[in-house]
Amino acid sequence: MSEEASKGLEGVVAGSTAICTVGREGRDLRYRGYSIKDMPLGTRYEEIAALLLTGELPDRRALEKFNAELAGRREIPRAIAAALESLPASAHPMDVLRTGASLLGCFFPDPADQPLDAPLRALATLPDMLLIWHAHHAGQPWRAPRQAGIAGRYLEGLHGRPPEEEDRAMMDLSLILYAEHEFNASTFAARITTSTISDMYSALCTGIGTLKGKLHGGANEAAMEMLLPYRDAAAAERFITEALKRKERVMGFGHRVYKISDPRSDIIKELARRQAEKHNAMGRFAAFEVVEGILRRDKGLFPNLDFYSALFYHLLGIPIPHYTPLFVLSRVAGWAAHCLEQRADNRLIRPTAIYTGPASRPWVPLEQRR
Repeated sequence: MSEEASKGLEGVVAGSTAICTVGREGRDLRYRGYSIKDMPLGTRYEEIAALLLTGELPDRRALEKFNAELAGRREIPRAIAAALESLPASAHPMDVLRTGASLLGCFFPDPADQPLDAPLRALATLPDMLLIWHAHHAGQPWRAPRQAGIAGRYLEGLHGRPPEEEDRAMMDLSLILYAEHEFNASTFAARITTSTISDMYSALCTGIGTLKGKLHGGANEAAMEMLLPYRDAAAAERFITEALKRKERVMGFGHRVYKISDPRSDIIKELARRQAEKHNAMGRFAAFEVVEGILRRDKGLFPNLDFYSALFYHLLGIPIPHYTPLFVLSRVAGWAAHCLEQRADNRLIRPTAIYTGPASRPWVPLEQRR
């Protein structure tokens, strides 16, 4: 009987998890049983991070304790800040975050008796690490934000002022949508690293490095760069029609697992619409909508989370190179939850391969080779 490999491991069941189910027909996405559709605007990202890491949705007292644990780990040693500032302005922010996670592992070893220490420290410090580097190369003095929550802290640190409450709430919800997604490439890679009995920071570096790839985490950046020149539906329609004639790939559409729709897309689309109304940018929103409509009609493709998140982040004044790093700031909770789950019932992840090389060949001494 001949063996067959599944290219890209598509359709292969690689393990079990109690953390998330992706709703394979595109109808739902649940974090530990809770549907993202039931998480209202105003839900804090930290609530979901606590849910993913501990298994239970925190009550007010538990959430206060979780936030206090984050606050107690927020200080960044000056040596780490100096190392981040020494990275060139030309570095990709994903490289900055990967370096930051590695530096954390050098200064704060992952304690075996405190399994949540490393995840909490990464959650608490990575947003500020990104902004320290950003501020340095923007020629701006770094002032630690006063906002306690990760969403508000990032927006304040980026713009130099506290965000409006509505913007903060929307940012929180966008982070929630990115927080976890079962055995995606970066999560599975982080679980592989964990299965070798490596430390949490090494696993997070693995996740960041995997997410950096354009086929995983860079789709929202590519989508915004593609549509940035088009501020109305007519211009976008002309562009996308010609792009499809040239058989160009349009980023932000389709999904390896979802076949009908991405349940996160409608939520982020509504956030983008509200921001467009607020900033008098409904023409740009219409440009995105017409691209969505043509891709659905002509290619049977649906937008995934990355497509409208690109517009949402743009309207919040976030630089395009920060889009995938924001994915990191959110997904740290999901990665860490999976690493903890892997540790709890571990076996080294080591699949087999089908050999396709030459048949058995006799060894040829060096002097006889031609």
